[in-house]
Amino acid sequence: MVFRFLILSDEVDDFKREIQIDASATFLDLHDAILDAVGFAKDEMSSFFLCEDDWTKKTEITRVEMDTSSDQDNYTMEDTVLEDMIEDEGQRLLFVFDYLADRAFFMELKEIITGKTLSEPLCSKSVGKPPKQSMPIEEIDKKTTENNTAVGEEFFGDSEFEDDELDKDGFSGLDDEGPVENPFDDERY
Repeated sequence: MVFRFLILSDEVDDFKREIQIDASATFLDLHDAILDAVGFAKDEMSSFFLCEDDWTKKTEITRVEMDTSSDQDNYTMEDTVLEDMIEDEGQRLLFVFDYLADRAFFMELKEIITGKTLSEPLCSKSVGKPPKQSMPIEEIDKKTTENNTAVGEEFFGDSEFEDDELDKDGFSGLDDEGPVENPFDDERY
């Protein structure tokens, strides 16, 4: 059985890669096929995330084993077989290739080809140039500043906020005479 993945970038409009890979291959094999198809070095930290239809991250499959709590499953690319985690056409994944700037490729399993096998992954479609593998620190700082400015105004409201606009009835811990004593102020804690 062969999986055909479509890979897109939200940074480059005309970028597209299609990877065909045997379902019995590992996520590390898919990782290497993607990096070969875009010309990226293989020494950077990266992860796959299985996602919901709305791109909400669910299960992470890491390049190297991470120290996680014992109640959380830990999947590594080298030990995780594609068909063990992916079952249906339309499955969405994120391939995070730049952790510092939180950049990723968007992937979707477009087709499951039964009755066929592949000994090596194949890049069956290559359109456009990929984004840069890593973003210079100046661009990360600029992007962070722009995002914080935009979030600040929209998320926190306007700068004309007045304290007396708060409705004290909606907050526990406040009474008509001011704040109630905080139990954690006690020296025993």
